[in-house]
Amino acid sequence: MEDRSPQVISQIIATHSVGATVQVVLDTLFAQIKNGEYPHESRLPSERALAAELGVARNTVREALDVLEECNVIRRRRSSGSFVTYRAEASVPEPASHSFALETSPLDHLVVRGILEPEMVRLAVINMTPREIGDLVQLMTEFEAVRSDVDAFVEFEERLYRMIAAGTRNRLLASCYELAIESCRLSFRTTLLRRYLTPRRIQEYKQRYHSLSNAISARDVERAVELIKLHLIEEQKLLLQEL
Repeated sequence: MEDRSPQVISQIIATHSVGATVQVVLDTLFAQIKNGEYPHESRLPSERALAAELGVARNTVREALDVLEECNVIRRRRSSGSFVTYRAEASVPEPASHSFALETSPLDHLVVRGILEPEMVRLAVINMTPREIGDLVQLMTEFEAVRSDVDAFVEFEERLYRMIAAGTRNRLLASCYELAIESCRLSFRTTLLRRYLTPRRIQEYKQRYHSLSNAISARDVERAVELIKLHLIEEQKLLLQEL
């Protein structure tokens, strides 16, 4: 019988050459499928609905679905939609990432970010392809529409960091950072952001991220690492004000 373990399918997915945004969609959809959000034989939402949910273009979703179909995770029925063919093995335990994220203190979360983000940015500057940099520039253009919506801001912020993590070409590092994102989503920082992120501060954050994106696009390692370190210092100041 064909090995359908999550690890094997993840390795097969990783062999496909796709852009950073498509990779994020791929990882998200496969995680939802293997975690049972879309169980065996269930129908996925339409491409249009998935694009709206994930905040990406419809053709990006279509490309990710092409890979999932090629990996026998889904099958498409003409005029009916996409259906899950993957069936998780009950004997394969899932990692307790949710538990780790819930148990992580705000200070521990910031310490981990301080370790991961400078190196993540450094590797991304070196390894991101022109297409991935183009995706990053496009994301920052879309980011301009966010003015005061905290939920939209947090979504764009996560997408930005996932693009940078994918651009490192180090899947282990990207996976570690995915846990940091989950911890951030479940932690004190999210509550703090909802209090702290006024329209003026959202604009300040956007300016920082634009500067970071410009440094990555220019392949300026020193400047990009300096910017992310300065951003982390500001995050630390914010946290210390609340403790």
